[in-house]
Amino acid sequence: MADIAKRFSENPILRPADIRPSTAGMKVECLLNPGAFRFQGRTCLLLRVAERPEQKPGQTSLPILSAQGEVKILEFDNADPKLDRRDPRVLRYDGVDYLTTLSHLRLVSSVDGVRFEENGEPPLFGQSELETYGIEDCRVTQIEATYYLTFTGVSANGVGVGLRSTSDWRCITSHGMVFPPHNKDCAIFDARIANRYYALHRPSSPALGGNYIWLAESLDLIHWGNHRCLAQSRPGQWDSARVGAGAAPIRTSEGWLEIYHGADHTNRYCLGALLLDLQQPWKVLARSREPIMEPLADYERTGFFGNVVFTNGHVVDGDLVTLYYGASDSVICGARFSIREILASLR
Repeated sequence: MADIAKRFSENPILRPADIRPSTAGMKVECLLNPGAFRFQGRTCLLLRVAERPEQKPGQTSLPILSAQGEVKILEFDNADPKLDRRDPRVLRYDGVDYLTTLSHLRLVSSVDGVRFEENGEPPLFGQSELETYGIEDCRVTQIEATYYLTFTGVSANGVGVGLRSTSDWRCITSHGMVFPPHNKDCAIFDARIANRYYALHRPSSPALGGNYIWLAESLDLIHWGNHRCLAQSRPGQWDSARVGAGAAPIRTSEGWLEIYHGADHTNRYCLGALLLDLQQPWKVLARSREPIMEPLADYERTGFFGNVVFTNGHVVDGDLVTLYYGASDSVICGARFSIREILASLR
């Protein structure tokens, strides 16, 4: 069974032109990979907004943050032999890597879960020397009355997982970096198991090992340990190059259901599912043989970085999962799944 997603007929539901730049002189290049949650009766998305300055002929300009949170613009001559622009996402100059855009997080909300708008809440920016290249791909987990935000913090020091929390979306507390480089794709379970918190995360080891999904546990959500590898990439399959968690796992009668992303060596990103034991979540009960969603629509196949469907946000209503995802690293889209249908595909 392949691609069981029921895409919104309104897709894409958000485009770069729908979001105002954070400051004058910046242009929103892409919208990516939103966290999703419910707050005060509305469906909310925490978008990753990727910006850069308007580009001049023959030059490449990109923004970075200082440790004090000030935006600095770097300019490069495209004819400079030290400049490598082959990857639209990453620029390399004289052996140093820079992101071509600077990402921050922007809150939008909706009454119907389809038409979203900004409500004037201030954007969330990088705050420290560990976030000078931006913050990205936020997962939002609600535990009791508190929302926990896990996101990718990027700097010249590497890529790690930052944590912030809030109960009202006005006062947001930063807890610093909780998983150091190289790590990302962190999703916290929305309930404790045997009085412990659990989180999925993805350390990377390109020389030995790979880009795999791991499980960690904690007593306080800050200090994490007892790490276990849950799911590796699978040679010759749709998730042969890397795998990573989506949003918080969904508790079902059969186990914790995790919708995850996988990519092959052509960088084609699809979605699949893992089923984890309810009491021992380090035990994988089942895993998708084929993707439950793959880039098929034009807006998923063509964009800033094509052939990508990537999720880290959903909301659940009974059997219905409304999943929000980034398509081709360019636009925001939505799709609906039946939990029963996903579980049936795993059998």
